[in-house]
Amino acid sequence: MVQGISDLNKRVAQIPKRIELAARGAMEKGADELVAMMKRLVPKDTGDLRDSIGWTWGNAPAGSKVIAQSDPNERGLRITVYAGSQKAFYAAWVEFGTAPHNVAKGGGNKRFEGAANGHPGSHAQPFFFPSYRSLRKRIQDRIKRQTRAAMKLQGPPSAAEAD
Repeated sequence: MVQGISDLNKRVAQIPKRIELAARGAMEKGADELVAMMKRLVPKDTGDLRDSIGWTWGNAPAGSKVIAQSDPNERGLRITVYAGSQKAFYAAWVEFGTAPHNVAKGGGNKRFEGAANGHPGSHAQPFFFPSYRSLRKRIQDRIKRQTRAAMKLQGPPSAAEAD
């Protein structure tokens, strides 16, 4: 009779949970880093847009614009990075800028009604995509490293894995 088979079977059974916990931690850390960089890069006029940037598991809060969303896996792990709110509805306009345009009569922005060319538009002040491009590989590599490490059968399962 081979000794230790029951212990080995227990550890093998814990691998999926161990991988999920490792992936969750790596994904959360990556989302925290991405949000922190976005908040550093976003223009700080009133602070409303900066304060609206965040991440959550699952769907974004009502009124926000989804900027990035991971694909859910079979266990439903999905992080959503978002910006904007009812107060900071202009997140996409800041990221991508706006084109010059004429103001509609009778309800347009009074500030530009007298201007010869209408609204001059605004230059893009990107905060999301530079952050995303800068951190994407680092975040992906961390998730791969953590899940690979979780697959190794070294040591007994932790208390969190025993649940």
